[in-house]
Amino acid sequence: MTGIDKSRYDNRSDQWWRRTGARRSRASPWAGVPLRLVLVTVAAVSALLTQFVMHNSGPLPEINLQNIIKPRPVSIVGVASVIDGDTIEIHGQRVRFNGIDAPESRQYCDDAKGFEYPCGRRSAEALDKFLAAFRPVQCAFVTWDRYGRFVGNCMRADRADVAAWMVGQGQALDWPKYSNGAYAAQQAKAQAAKLGLWVGNFQAPWDWRAQHSDGAQAPSTPTFALGSGNAGCNIKGNISAEGERIYHVPGQNYYSVTIINPPKGERWFCSEAEAVAAGWRRSRR
Repeated sequence: MTGIDKSRYDNRSDQWWRRTGARRSRASPWAGVPLRLVLVTVAAVSALLTQFVMHNSGPLPEINLQNIIKPRPVSIVGVASVIDGDTIEIHGQRVRFNGIDAPESRQYCDDAKGFEYPCGRRSAEALDKFLAAFRPVQCAFVTWDRYGRFVGNCMRADRADVAAWMVGQGQALDWPKYSNGAYAAQQAKAQAAKLGLWVGNFQAPWDWRAQHSDGAQAPSTPTFALGSGNAGCNIKGNISAEGERIYHVPGQNYYSVTIINPPKGERWFCSEAEAVAAGWRRSRR
């Protein structure tokens, strides 16, 4: 091999090593990434892309990355602390009962005489007494919800189904969206016997949350009664889920969280006398 040929060979060899070396350098950052993390990332991105592409082709189940990333426990057992009528805590883990929905802690309902009472707290108290009779509680895992709560089917130590009991006592509702009607029979019996919530009027917890969620803020400048133009018209005329017209005055428990929806027929009043004359009754709380 002449000196010129050898020089050309050496140059080509150097160029080849530089190219292949560059490819290896570009690939090297992935060398330390665990295969499980790569697979989880690919699965999550694929699920999101699938939902995006099929958005207009029909409803899809909600994608919950908690169920892709978090481990799936078999069950959890322990003495429960009651959070509300459908949520407990065991060993620091929040557990949401599968397939039912109970009134929220801040929720009020109407009793048989039309008086408001704290149905959310009443539901939680009923659950606490029920669980205290036979401890511990065991919950079989169903899924993780979007808040990272363990959703499960729970039983007392005597094998009594907690969710079924709550619905059967009228302290919670069968939630068809998640239960497929699993507790419809217990609910029908509670309704017929006028137990718990069924003794009077109430708003379904999922509807109550939609109306009182943190994202649903009252307008900063209220829309006052038509034609009044008076900033003193600050009495809120609200229509309940049952169609009852109730007005709230400043300082009452539910005044700040009550949202006025004019298209629904709700309105502002300048005085209690005006509200009563229009057919509204004063809130009892």
